Amino acid sequence: MEKWFHLKENGTTVRTEIVAGLTTFMTMAYIIALNPNLLTGFGAEGMDLWNGVFLATCIASAIGMFCMAFLANKPFAMAPGMGLNTFFAVVVSNIVAMTGMSYLQSFQAALVIIFIEGLIFIILSALNIREKIVDAIPLGVRLGIGPAIGLMLMNIGFGSNAGVYSETGGPFYAMRDFFGALTASYARTTMGSGYSTMVLTVFTMMVGLFTIVALNHGKVKGAVLYGMLVASVVYWAAEFSFLGRNPFESLKAASFIPPFPDMAKTTLFRLNFAGFFEIGWFTLVTLVITFCIIDMFDTIGTLVGTASRAGMLDKDGNMPNMKEALLSDAIGTLVGSFTGTSTVTTFVESASGVEAGGRTGLTALTTGVMFLLCMFIAPIAAIIPPAATSAALIYVGVLMLSNLKDIDFTDISQLLPVSVMLIGMPISGSIGHGIGLALISYTIIAVTTGKAKNVSALTYILSAIFLIKFFVAA
Repeated sequence: MEKWFHLKENGTTVRTEIVAGLTTFMTMAYIIALNPNLLTGFGAEGMDLWNGVFLATCIASAIGMFCMAFLANKPFAMAPGMGLNTFFAVVVSNIVAMTGMSYLQSFQAALVIIFIEGLIFIILSALNIREKIVDAIPLGVRLGIGPAIGLMLMNIGFGSNAGVYSETGGPFYAMRDFFGALTASYARTTMGSGYSTMVLTVFTMMVGLFTIVALNHGKVKGAVLYGMLVASVVYWAAEFSFLGRNPFESLKAASFIPPFPDMAKTTLFRLNFAGFFEIGWFTLVTLVITFCIIDMFDTIGTLVGTASRAGMLDKDGNMPNMKEALLSDAIGTLVGSFTGTSTVTTFVESASGVEAGGRTGLTALTTGVMFLLCMFIAPIAAIIPPAATSAALIYVGVLMLSNLKDIDFTDISQLLPVSVMLIGMPISGSIGHGIGLALISYTIIAVTTGKAKNVSALTYILSAIFLIKFFVAA
């Protein structure tokens, strides 16, 4: 282990790294079932395709993380990106409408787009172009990425990770529909029978959050993981005792045999090049560019923001082995196209493992192994309550705000771009879009205050690309 991951040099141990990897896994395990749900209309397109995407999610994510572990020796985890998977599903539906192909044929045609994106990123990473793009982001903006991601994590934890459904509709969210309600009676009426579940969700979330705080204050190793486990036990016990539900009911009929035959029929090396060329060149080019822009800046933002929190950046705000980390991300995307899933990208939930002490590739390796095991134990991973993961995301999000102290708020060229990014990232739900807004703001301020010469040519190009993305290609 020491030979591969240089644990002593990074001030960590095998135990710490494994706990960090398990922590990251628990905060992002939701993607294993959610990704195939989103890409197949929650099974509406047939269980064969659902099973294929499910296995692709596990395999592509794991291979990407193994590359991150051994090429870059960084603790970052990967999986099909949220937002990008939803966009991919919309693209597939549009291909169905444009060409008249079946959903499966259109899905396989859209995988070619992901294949091309992966190839482009491998080339750009090998030529250090992606690394140059990272360097082109102004230091003030780079310092603000971490706190912006922190607010995004808090928004996921409070706002969208713990949705509740009932006979009156849904999803209902903790911040909007519980804390945001005018009165408890109004919330109860709005949520119907889901109100009890929401109360349990909020209670569990808070128990988990303050357990993590207390354990961390006591310098307990793996405080985030243990807090999530405590929250899970509390949720299961209350669900069984007060709501009359068996939290383990789904395990009775669960299958633990990976559905490889379904994957072979639907997604494994099923790139539909003939269908791809029926889409039209202008649409194809637009789609490839759009996927590339969103993925590139989501990945860059996650790497820089999380590395900043972990103290992995040098004095100039650069991360060692950035090239290898970006290459690992590109390989994950390429493998995703071969196995059958949308763009694989570095996950913001990696911050939870970093906070648990993860500093090397052993953390990523541990998370990757868990993803492979989920091909066999997915039903077990699925019973982790969202409220438990919300507690971890909120806690890590709060800690990432501490990096705001490094930003010079007396300098308007840092203050405005970072402020725009702080609000833009959680609202848009996209790290890339938040960075884009910050770059545009920075460039405009520089031009209008007589500092245009201080802006690099690549920053101007990136700002122009985002303007086109927002106002023309969107």
